[in-house]
Amino acid sequence: MGIPWDDVVVIQQGKDANEPCIVTVNCPDKAGLGCDLCRIILEFGLRITRADISTDGRWCYIVYWVLPHPASVKVDWESLKTRLLSACPSCLFSYYFNQLSTSPSPPPIYLLKVWCVDKKGLLHDINEILCNLELIIQRVKAMPTPDGRVLEMLFITDGMELLHTKKRQDYVCEFLMEALGERCISSELQLAGPEYGHLQGFSSLPPAFAEELFSSELLDKVSLHPLSQDMKTLKTPTVTVDNSLSPVHTLLQIQCVDQKGLCYDIMRISKDSDIKVAFGRFSSSVEGFRNIDLFVQQNDGKKIIDPDSQKTLCSCLKEEMLHPLRVIIVSRGPDTELLVANPVELSGKGRPRVFYDVTLALKALGVCIFSAEVVRHSTQERQWEVYRFLLEENRNFPLTRSQTRSQIVDKVRRTLMGW
Repeated sequence: MGIPWDDVVVIQQGKDANEPCIVTVNCPDKAGLGCDLCRIILEFGLRITRADISTDGRWCYIVYWVLPHPASVKVDWESLKTRLLSACPSCLFSYYFNQLSTSPSPPPIYLLKVWCVDKKGLLHDINEILCNLELIIQRVKAMPTPDGRVLEMLFITDGMELLHTKKRQDYVCEFLMEALGERCISSELQLAGPEYGHLQGFSSLPPAFAEELFSSELLDKVSLHPLSQDMKTLKTPTVTVDNSLSPVHTLLQIQCVDQKGLCYDIMRISKDSDIKVAFGRFSSSVEGFRNIDLFVQQNDGKKIIDPDSQKTLCSCLKEEMLHPLRVIIVSRGPDTELLVANPVELSGKGRPRVFYDVTLALKALGVCIFSAEVVRHSTQERQWEVYRFLLEENRNFPLTRSQTRSQIVDKVRRTLMGW
């Protein structure tokens, strides 16, 4: 007997813009479901302010309190509900999300050409529109002209997997032109040729860049660029393990600085570490800090008793909460490049909305982007998703100055962390 879809995911709107919406998920459980749900919520520009998780291994009941972040983000609640339904085991309905493939092939890449009047922040504005359409940018190249116009060439993938249809293509172009208004001269969309297939592959970073970006020394220094004083005094997360309170579960107690994507990061680590969360509570932020209690088991249903396993899990949680993303600026010949890296899930999925947040930060600083791309990079420990932004020199904001570079790194990191 099936489960009514209306009862699987329920979204209750807040009474006003400051009151969180309540998202309730009530469905059969599966490994990594909490991570998948948190990822979808983050992808829609929502911040989880509180969460309660309960499961017996067969059935789960999860409640999220969410707010748009920033508050200006427009959320398509019906689309969010559909995406959450697609992640639930009870909802294997025929829709555009293919959840049954055990080894999905990479989605096709499409080339979106947009002729616009060139203005600062244009790339972020386009990206914001594409996010609302559930389109993901893989690579961008800007081709400015002397008469103040620019051709933005955007290589994109479609989260809805419908871009192969003419209806979807026409809708994207029309929606984009209407949203950009007078700034947009024309737009066209087509399947990218086979010569662009490498965009979804791996790209090796220059060794010097990789060493600076992924060096273990980063964990001790917090940043490779000087930060503002309040970021220097960030409290190191604390993770304690208690096996005395439950005969069948290990209690993880976490205290850390509140930041965007915190629930996703913790559930991602649990999923990739084969740790099952039976009961969990993510408390609301108090003076910028969060308290999290998780009753967990290993994948075999046993408590985490081995001291080395406990130490490894605690170390991983602390590292990911303190450094969920890496941000540096490097010189590439005469050019200046901003690099932003985040860990990739074992399932192959990267972190949502990184491109959105970085372009938002650069727009606020008045820094223009000449080109951008998303690549994958592997280290001995894991796989990373690396965003590479080639920045345009600005007479009023000289990129060669160390103070300017530190300001960019600081602003980008703050935006990514939601501070």
